[in-house]
Parts: sequence; structure tokens; C-alpha cells
Amino acid sequence: MASPESHALKWSEQLVLAPSRKRLVGDKIALPQSALEALLAAAPVVQVEHGGNRNLTSTFDPFNQFSFAAEVRAREAFAERQQQLPHPLTFRLVNPSNGQAVYAGIREFSAHDGTVELSAFLRSALGFDLDASEQPTREATPDRDVTMSNGVGDKATTVTVHAQQLPKGTYVRLRPLEAGYDPEDWKSLLERYLRDTHTTLTLNEILDIKGARHEHFRFLVDKFEPEGDGICIVDTDLEVDIEALNEEQARETLERRLAKARRAPGTEHGSSSGRTIEPGVVVEGQVLPGEYVDYRLETWDRSRDLQIFLESDKESVTIPDVLITPSSSHQRSLPREDEFVFADLSNAAKKSIIIRSTNAELENAEALTISTHAWKGPNVSQDQAIAFSLRVEYAGSSTEVTSGAAELSPDETICKNCRQKIPKRTLPLHEAFCYRNNVVCQICSNVYLKHSDSWKNHWHCPHDNEFADSDVGKDKHNALFHPPTPLKCPGCEFEAYDATILAQHRTSTCPEKVILCQFCHVEVPQQGPDDPSFTDAEVLMSGLTPHELADGARTTECHICSRIVRLRDMRTHLALHDRERLSRPEPKVCINEMCSRTIAPGDELRAVREQLGLCNTCFGPLYNSVHDPEGKALRRRIERRLLQQLMGGCGKAWCQNHAWCRTGHKNVTGDERIYSAKDALPVVRPVMERLNQDKEARTVAFCVDESQQRRTVLVNFLSNEESAYSRGWIAKAVEETKGDPSSAESWLKERAPTIQESR
Repeated sequence: MASPESHALKWSEQLVLAPSRKRLVGDKIALPQSALEALLAAAPVVQVEHGGNRNLTSTFDPFNQFSFAAEVRAREAFAERQQQLPHPLTFRLVNPSNGQAVYAGIREFSAHDGTVELSAFLRSALGFDLDASEQPTREATPDRDVTMSNGVGDKATTVTVHAQQLPKGTYVRLRPLEAGYDPEDWKSLLERYLRDTHTTLTLNEILDIKGARHEHFRFLVDKFEPEGDGICIVDTDLEVDIEALNEEQARETLERRLAKARRAPGTEHGSSSGRTIEPGVVVEGQVLPGEYVDYRLETWDRSRDLQIFLESDKESVTIPDVLITPSSSHQRSLPREDEFVFADLSNAAKKSIIIRSTNAELENAEALTISTHAWKGPNVSQDQAIAFSLRVEYAGSSTEVTSGAAELSPDETICKNCRQKIPKRTLPLHEAFCYRNNVVCQICSNVYLKHSDSWKNHWHCPHDNEFADSDVGKDKHNALFHPPTPLKCPGCEFEAYDATILAQHRTSTCPEKVILCQFCHVEVPQQGPDDPSFTDAEVLMSGLTPHELADGARTTECHICSRIVRLRDMRTHLALHDRERLSRPEPKVCINEMCSRTIAPGDELRAVREQLGLCNTCFGPLYNSVHDPEGKALRRRIERRLLQQLMGGCGKAWCQNHAWCRTGHKNVTGDERIYSAKDALPVVRPVMERLNQDKEARTVAFCVDESQQRRTVLVNFLSNEESAYSRGWIAKAVEETKGDPSSAESWLKERAPTIQESR
């Protein structure tokens, strides 16, 4: 009996690595059509039993020994003729330069002859990561078509491809490379990833799995069953284990999961978790006494006023408050009970705050952080969550009735006790009930049941207009606005007898207020021990914090003029450069279509060159010391040069001047174009007439050197309709940066005005 190895597919070939033209993912490769033909030729012969009831011979008779023998021979011949490729086809790829190997599956046979296309995953596994010098480049072909080339392919990097069948995997162990991975459903995530992207798995390779929320989970393939360097995962039941890389990672993962469970939104006994909100969207949540729920408003119409509403049950043990702080480089802390910019700390169940669009606090705000907070006093239990409803609207867009009572109908009247609308026919009965059971507060005019706890606990502050319907509300107001001892700032020695004053201090002049320094780019206190005070003249005039003023005294080199400038003066210094940039005139470009040099003034030929519109290099071959005040001899030399190009060519192998040069036309089109003097003169004559008459329409097409031709191609490419810069500035940028596209773009941003700015 033949061994399994005798039926194995044996094929290998060394192919050139080509840039992938398709979206290959996972371990998929693309081979050329010739590889398929070679694989079919090398396919092993497999004994295939003839299935079904169909006979291979048309005259088969089981009772006839001769026809029976013919049927047997036909079945044997059928089996011997069958060459069958294994399914699925798997390959072993080897990078000859470093010996790295990985297993792969086939996507299709559509690559160019002698090449192999690999996915990004396989390129990385084999050590073919593209660096900056190997990124795809664009180069023009002689017929002006743009082709894509790749640095790896250009260097003829080879890959050895072996056809190798792998055993069906039954078990794989994955180890996460980071702690804290906790998706909702590992099973479906792994099944989808492996089914869509992989045919094989290689030992010690790294899988990068994309999650449902744009997360990326990276795993190390650590162990197989059956053991080996790789397994096939198609048409098999694969058991997957996920184990921590080490004990420390396992402990950290467990801690993260427990912390996430504690702060998960929607838990029955916990506070809600904050999130990003939008105007007009109602947010329902709950908060435990003493805790905060932070929401973030990132996008809104900044030309309109905002109104924030917070509603809760008036029967709650404590009424939640709303605290707001604009998030910016000078406001990094979250809104808290003693640190906020806007707040409503009253005992009203329905709270509303209007923030004007012209408020100075919103000037540099990146977002608004809105926090709900439930005050916790000595008589408030922390175990009972308080439900609330939060929404942000544009001021004036609310559908609620804000002013004016509804008009009375002829059949209605107002109860003198509770101030409610009552039908006239039932007024005597209502008044009898109302005066017996309801009581009206003479200060706030609120109506309460005489024997209710709300009326018994109803309280008005003797110092202001605040009131409460519970002892908790009274304690909260006294603790925040009339504390028995001053409220101390945790960052300095400041003391306040009011929570709003303390909050204003902590968000304005407190030395420990956290800012994001614009110079050191670190979150730091806004005033250090050696920094100037807030009353310092430089601090007041500069608009900087004391820390930024001191930190901005460091110097650096201006990247435009190389001068040494203080960091805090750099913005003003760059504004001067910007003003200088906007005032610069646009450089003039040589009228030679094949040249993109700018015309540099400053020599004895300036007047002649500027009158003609040619740069130094293009004008050089035309120069002659003969006195020619009217330029007739110069125009004759231009005409002779154009005729010489059309009739004889320049003889340069790189020339692309296909319209005005015999050599360039042949290089670009491949066809020989022959001009006689009789044919060439009518072609040149219109050009010479424009040189004599129309100054704006003057153009010539002189052949240039190879490097300048490449720069002109780049200038033409950058000078498209979508470009923000004029052709003169683009030509100057390419000339200054010696044809480097990225450097040219940086040069334009720093030194050239845009078309819009020039108007």
C-alpha cells in the first residue's frame, strides 16, 4: 500500500514579490496562471471509486463475462486517469533573505507571470514591512500614462512558495498580547475573523482581530493540536482556548473586568456611566448620592444660546444638581461640587441653565462637560440611586410654556386659595375642599396638603430666596451657601463662605488649577512657586497663565528664518512671517513649456530676459553680444532653434517634448515624424507672431535636461484645478526643494499665499 507521502502534492517555485493589486486579507495569496498549470501537472493520482449506478460501458451486462470484464477495465482506467488537487490548497512561504516562513491559503490565480501577491498580514509575517522608501510611487511612462510601482517589487525581492498540505487542526491556544480584552462574544468574533481571512494558522504568528467597536485585539498563536508548525482550519471543528500571557497579565485583566462591571451603565444599584450627548436628545440616568455622572457635549451650533434641563422626582431623598464646565486648554478638570463654571444647586426638581453664545468662557472651549451630582449629607443613604432626565436644547426651541397663564374660558374661574383654574359650577365644592385640606405658603405661593411631610418640612432660608421641602434640602443649602466654617480650597489657602465663590476661585485664579501648557504640552498647575503672580503686568497683558509666561521664556529657533525667538513670542513672530508671505508678488515662470524655472532678476541681461520671459538657463543658448536693440536677431535665433528641434531633434533619450521635438515625439509615441523646412515654417510662424505681439500668450517649447523635465512634470501635476496655490508659487517651491514633493508642500504652506488669500 502506498504511503501518504507518495500522494502528497510536490511543487515549489521562487517568485518575485509584486505589489498587491487586490484587497488580499489574512493569509491569502495570489499566484500566476502558470502556477495553476504546474500544480495541475504535479497533482497526485488518486484512486477514485466510481459512484452512482451509472455504468461506464454502454453494453454492460452483469451476466456476460466479457462485458463484465470490459466494465472492470473501464472503472480501473477511470480511476487511473484522475489527478486531483487537494482541498484546500495550502502553501508554505519562505523569505530567502531572513529564513522566516509562514503558511498561507490561495485566493486566486491572477498574478502576473513570475510574481506572487501577498496580503499585508503575510508581508509583515515574512519581514516585508514597507518602510518610507518602499512606499508605492507614481512615475510617468513615455505615453504620459501614470503607472504604479513598488519599491519591493522593483528590487526583485523573491519569495519561495512550496505546496504543502497541513493537517486539520482540532485545538489552538491564543495568548493576548495586552491585558483587559473583554469583548461581548469571543466565539462569534473569532469565528467570523478566521472564516473570512484565514485558511491556515502558523505557530507563533500574531493575529490582529478587529472588534465591533473599532478595537483591535492582538493574539499570539501559541500551541496546536496536532502538534507542528501549522494547521489547516477549513472544514474542521476547532477548539480555541484564550489564556493570559503570564500571571501578572491575568491579574490585571481580572481587575479591569471587575472595575468595568462596577461602572457599567444600567446597573440596578449603581450610577449611570457618562457618555457623549447631542442637542435635542433626552438622556435618562441615575446617580448615587455623593457621586457624579459626567456627560460631554462636543458639537453644537456655537452661534446659538444653549439651555440645559435637569429633571428629577421632587420626592427624591436629595435633588440632583447640574454642574457645567467648558473643556479647554485652561479648563482641564471635570465639574465638581466645589469646581465648576455654571451650576444650579437649588432644591428645585426641574432645573434649567441658559448659556449665552457670547459668554467669554466658551471662547476656546473644545466641549462642554455636564455633570449631574447628588449631594450626600449625614442623613442621606448612599445605597439609593436617584433617577434623572437630562437634555440640552437651543434656547427658545423648547416646547414648554415659559410665560403667561392660559386664558380663562367664560365658564372658568381662579380658586383664591390654590390659584388653579376651576369650572364655575364646581367652585363652591372645590373651595370647601381646598380650604379644608390645602395650605398656601405666603412666601413662595406653593400649595401643600396640610398634613403632608412636605408642608411640615417646608423651609425658607432667612438669608436668600431659597426654600426646601425636606430636612435634607435644608441641610444641603446651608452646607453649600451658609456653612458654619469657611470652605477651604484644597489647592491653596483661599477660604470662602459660599460654594459658588469657591468654585469660581478654583476655575480662575487658584494656583493649583490644572491647565494644558501650550509650550510644554503637559497638564500642570497654572502657577508654580517661582512663577509671577496673576497681578503681574505681563500676565495681564499677555493673556497667559503664570506658568505659561515663565515656561514661554524658553527660546527656540524659527523654522522659517532660523532666528532665536522666545516661545511665548513665536506666535507674533510667525504672524509677521505670514504678513510678509501675503505681501510677496507671485514669481514669474519661464515661458518655455518644458521648463518650470522662475525668472531671477539681478544681472545685466535682466531687461532682455524679462521682455522675452525666459529664465537664465533657457536664455543662455540664445545670448549673443551683437547689438540688437529691436530683438530681431534674437527672434531669428529662437526660430532657428525651434526649426532645428522639429526637423532634426535634440537626440536626448529622456526628451518628452513630443510636440516640438522630433526626438521627443519618437520617445513618447514610438513613431518617427519627419518635417521638411517647408512643412516646419508654417508651424513655427504662429509662435513667432505671439512673441512679437501678445505678451500674455507667449510660449515656446525648448528641450531641457532630464532633471528639469522631471521637475516640470511635478509642477504640472501639482498645478491642478484643486490646487490652492498658483503655478508661479508651485514652480518656485519645486525649484527651492529640488523636486521633493513633500518638501515642496511644506515650503508652500510656510512661504506662499494661496489663491484665495491673494484676492
